[in-house]
Amino acid sequence: MQVDDLTVAYQQRTAVRGVSFEIERGEIFGLLGPNGAGKTSTLSAIEGLVKPRSGQVLVDGVDARKNPLDTKARLGVQLQTSSFQPELSIEQIARLYGGLYGVRLTRDRIADSLQAIGLEEDRGKRFKQLSGGQQQRLALHIATIHDPLLLLLDEPTAGLDPQSRRGLWRRIEQLRGEGSSILLTTHSMEEAQAVCDRVAIIDHGTLLTLGTPADLIAKHQNDPRVLEVAHGAVTLEDVFIGLTGSEIRD
Repeated sequence: MQVDDLTVAYQQRTAVRGVSFEIERGEIFGLLGPNGAGKTSTLSAIEGLVKPRSGQVLVDGVDARKNPLDTKARLGVQLQTSSFQPELSIEQIARLYGGLYGVRLTRDRIADSLQAIGLEEDRGKRFKQLSGGQQQRLALHIATIHDPLLLLLDEPTAGLDPQSRRGLWRRIEQLRGEGSSILLTTHSMEEAQAVCDRVAIIDHGTLLTLGTPADLIAKHQNDPRVLEVAHGAVTLEDVFIGLTGSEIRD
């Protein structure tokens, strides 16, 4: 997937300014930034939910602006909060979304896929009866039910306990091993450092830096702005705060 010189604007406000990056096949790529930095607008442009003012998004070589339906067929999306039909069971939701994607799901295939995410014993539970961790695991399963080439995850572990968060990390890493490309947004620097192969830090719509977590720490560890906020050895969080500032963003 390639984003080239992307600019997104809403009337007079420019949310994304000339952002470019590329995600390799089988790579977990983290897009990091404070609230209002331009992450959501970037994701929305990739998904085709907003029309960029300029620039290009290519998914598997397909231009997202010229071929929106072909692009969406190649995408899987999991939002920070997922809201499936509360009265439907896990199995019913899987069948429903499998049908929407044109995926034929046998009873055995559903059982195997739910077992892989630890939900096979709960297949008859209604969505509203699931815990937060179970809901997020199901949402990730639905987002990948059609084997997308690119998976967009918008803060998928927000609000989860440590056990559920680690479980989702393992599933995301498994998807990478199966060849999926993954674009992940998160406010957790621990998560970015543990899961992402490379990360980009964006603020005020501009891409500030890009590289592996270790490379970014090495690159910016002597930056006075980073040293000012560091406590001991420089971490990815120190780099993030040093480059984007200490002000609290609403």
